[in-house]
Formats: sequence, structure tokens, C-alpha cells
Amino acid sequence: MSYIEPVKNYLLELQNRISTAIAKEDAGCQFHEDEWQRQEGGGGRSRVLTNGLVFEQAGINFSHVYGTKLPASATAQRPELAGCAFQAMGVSLVIHPLNPYVPTSHANIRFFMAEKPDNPPIWWFGGGFDLTPYYGFEEDVVHWHQTAKAACEPFGKDVYARYKEWCDKYFFLKHRNEPRGVGGLFFDDLNQWDFDSCFAFMQSIGDHYLSAYLPIVKKRKALPYGDRERDFQLYRRGRYVEFNLVYDRGTLFGLQSGGRTESILMSLPPLVKWRYNWQPAPGTPEARLYEVFLKPKAWV
Repeated sequence: MSYIEPVKNYLLELQNRISTAIAKEDAGCQFHEDEWQRQEGGGGRSRVLTNGLVFEQAGINFSHVYGTKLPASATAQRPELAGCAFQAMGVSLVIHPLNPYVPTSHANIRFFMAEKPDNPPIWWFGGGFDLTPYYGFEEDVVHWHQTAKAACEPFGKDVYARYKEWCDKYFFLKHRNEPRGVGGLFFDDLNQWDFDSCFAFMQSIGDHYLSAYLPIVKKRKALPYGDRERDFQLYRRGRYVEFNLVYDRGTLFGLQSGGRTESILMSLPPLVKWRYNWQPAPGTPEARLYEVFLKPKAWV
């Protein structure tokens, strides 16, 4: 059975579909596309939109890399695979909006296959999506999680709850003792079902991303904002940078596997601020983000 081709075809189609929808939402702004090759094997196709009317930066990356030895980040949870030949492919995207009332969003779906001589290949899927608002709207977060739940429901009643909890735990900045945002879904090492069922689940996650995110964008992108909101957005983006550079397994895998640095770090926002020991004033919309939204809970 060929595992690689059907997954690769789906991922390339998904990249096309999402980049077309995001460009359309931004009044037809176009993505810049780069195709790149990895010296050790494989390559990818990166698409980045910058300085749009709606999105300050949107990056949507497809990669398919392979080699003779899995990087350490890929075997941390599965040490028995150390030294295996591998193939890894996925679509990863991060959307940084211009308007502070529109949340940043991230999605990633991926497929790994490891092989040892004279043994059948070992494969697994991973991915998910999560939302990082700067100013919270409960109806937006509920919609996001309702869509995430709908993506999971055909695969079991407990799937959403398990992967929602995993997302809350994964996208957590331990050194800040706070979540990155309001969560969503996260799963990894998925091979408990047969291949077709696991692949179908990965596709369901990918297929539900636009219906989870675009309605929020449409509702909030024209809200008026000023310097205060913009300043807070840039400050909160600092948390995004901290997570991606300190904890994110995808970033670590890309760097350890010799991937293209520009494509790996396209998840970082174009502008960001840090300030020493800043705290929001009580009773402000900025404080409400911490008090209401940066506390994992059941949204649906």
C-alpha cells in the first residue's frame, strides 16, 4: 500500500484551498511563493502574504522531507525509532491579522513514516489548530470550539474532549504559567486506528480550519481600533514568539532536520514588543483577556 502519495496530494490541495481563501478575504492580496529543496532529501513550497489590508502576515507552508535518521525532536516520545530512516510531510500555517480584534490562528497537519531494514513501515499522524485572541469575544471562541468538536464527532464521542485537553496542555508557556490562547485541538502519534481512518481524521481537521477561522475574521476585521489596541497586540505577540522558539516541536523538528529556516520561522509575527514586568490595569479589556480567556475551560 502506498501511504505517501494520497497524503501528499491532499496536503498540496489543502495548501491551495486555504491560500486561495485567505487571499480572497484580503481583497485579493497575493501570496509570494517559494519552492525549496533540502540538501539531505525532499523540499517544500512556502507561501507568504505580507502587508495585506486584513492580514499583516500569513504563511502557509507545505513540506515533504526525508532522510536516513529521524531528528531528536521526532523520537523524544518514541525512542525506539532513533536512527530510523524517515519521511515527514505536512501543511503548517500561521495567520497574523492587522486588526487587534482579529485573533491570530495556527493550524498544522502532518504525517510521519519511519522505516527499519526488514521491518514494515511505522506511520503516524499529528496536527490540530488553535486560536490566539488579543481581545476576547466569547461567541468567537465558542464558534471556534464548536467547529473543532464537529471535526472530531464522526470519529468518537470522546475525541474532541481528549484533543482539546491535549491542546490546552501543549500550547502552554510554562515560564509564564499561562496558555498561549484559547486552544482548539492538538493530537500526535495517531496510529491507533487503521490508516484510512487516521487519514480521514487528519483531513477532517484540515477541512474544518477555514470554517472555524474565517467567520471570526469577517466579523471583526472592520472594527475600529487605535494605538492602545495595537500596542497590546504587539506585546501579546511576544508570547507567540516565546512559545514557538522555546517549546514548539514543529519548529524544533524543522531546525533539527535541516529544513529551510525562512519557511520554519515564517510563523513569527513581523512586528512584536516586549516590556519589563508589565501588567494590565484592573477592569480593562486587556485585563479581561487574562481573567476570562487565558484560563482553559469547557467552551462548548
